[in-house]
Amino acid sequence: MIVSLIKRWRWALLIALLLAAGLLFAFWPERVPVDTGEVSRGPMTVGITDDGVTRAEEYYVVSAPVTGYLARIELEAGDEVSRGALITRMTGVPSTPLDQRSERELRAALTSARASEGGARASLEQAERDLVRAEELAERGFLPRAQLEAARTRVANGRAVLDQTRGEVRRIEALLTQPGGAGSGTPVPVRAPASGSVMSVITESEGVIAQGTQLMTIGDPQQIEAVVDLISREAARVSVGDLVMITQWGGEGTITGRVTQVEPFGRLKISALGIEEQRVNVIVGFDAEQAEALARLGHGYQIDATFVLWSAEDALRVPIGALFRGSEGDWRVFAIDGGRAVERAVVLGHLNDEHAEVLEGLDEGETVILNPGGALEDGVRVEPRE
Repeated sequence: MIVSLIKRWRWALLIALLLAAGLLFAFWPERVPVDTGEVSRGPMTVGITDDGVTRAEEYYVVSAPVTGYLARIELEAGDEVSRGALITRMTGVPSTPLDQRSERELRAALTSARASEGGARASLEQAERDLVRAEELAERGFLPRAQLEAARTRVANGRAVLDQTRGEVRRIEALLTQPGGAGSGTPVPVRAPASGSVMSVITESEGVIAQGTQLMTIGDPQQIEAVVDLISREAARVSVGDLVMITQWGGEGTITGRVTQVEPFGRLKISALGIEEQRVNVIVGFDAEQAEALARLGHGYQIDATFVLWSAEDALRVPIGALFRGSEGDWRVFAIDGGRAVERAVVLGHLNDEHAEVLEGLDEGETVILNPGGALEDGVRVEPRE
């Protein structure tokens, strides 16, 4: 009887089955197209990135020693000068003779300047002795390179301070010995305080200028360091000796350096958005191996610097775009398993702009969904976009 009923209603049953199949096909959930990434192993670095500028390690600003008429400066940027070489001449304007009070003040200032010169000389001699000991320890491998570079920097700074104090002594002596006070129409030579290259000519044309007017800067463009002003809370995470990766400097590849100094004071700086920030200068030194790349840089070139705080050569990492916060505030991802999105909790270590270090929850080679939308749920059928 059942067979006869099937035969009688076979066309109706066939139509019903076709309708049911069509409805099932129409309402069957489509696969959601998603962007995907892969859990992989590889190098990973965490650091602080900011822009900075290069500068000569030692540079000097030559200023007018007196108020008077400046002869035209014939030197140009890039010209080599030696210590004591004549830069230009000035003719001091006549001034009123010194009164007794001014003369006493100048003599007292001269005594103080000579004392400062003696202290600077003693500090330089001590720094030079420390450098000799540091070089001996470094040759035997008992001293880090960063401390050796710091000792060399102290010697260079000591020489600069000594030159400055000597210049102050000569300036005061000139005020006391020149007839009629400073100037009085006597030609005053302006000489180079150190050997190097002319980095910039600030005042080139002849004319009357005031004492202290900047004329030019002199330095060694082959001895380059970088200055990066970090926000103070970021500078506190940086230490002397940290690795620094220099990028966006105008050439191919990356220049490596080391932090040689974190200045112990901050300065208020207004950002482009008008936000007040406390900025701290961090000084970056370079090894001799970087000489070829550094030869293409000069004083005042802009660079990007990344201070490496942590790095690993074989970290298990997941793309940062796959991460989202769960309802309890923990990190989660959607992994693809059998064509479906599977929500998983993960435990992370270090994070940077591209990857997060995976400690638990994912294995190498697994596929994860990038930038999951709010409509994506656990168990939804998905397909990778091509």
